[in-house]
Amino acid sequence: MSDTILCPKCKSEFTYEQDNLQVCSQCFHEWDPKETDNADTILDMNGNELQNGDSIIVMKDLPVKGAPKPVKAGTKVKNIRLRPDSDHNIDCKIDGFGAMALKSEFVKKA
Repeated sequence: MSDTILCPKCKSEFTYEQDNLQVCSQCFHEWDPKETDNADTILDMNGNELQNGDSIIVMKDLPVKGAPKPVKAGTKVKNIRLRPDSDHNIDCKIDGFGAMALKSEFVKKA
């Protein structure tokens, strides 16, 4: 069992090969084991790679639960922290809103 490939999404050891893909029996995530080197790479909406500490610009008005107003398009956010294991893969602090998580598909690198 030393050749077991862990699921990059949920880290389960219960994976199997189907066609040329690996499939997780726990979360049903499918991936190509040849492409796992870039699994932790997070890209902005233009395909630029984001790094911890980067500055980003929000490109779409984003509604915030419990807030009377959305995060406006064009808002600049400094010093982001990346979380590759989450759907909302950017942690940041936005003036007027506080700490929150954003999706990388709605931002571009500043």
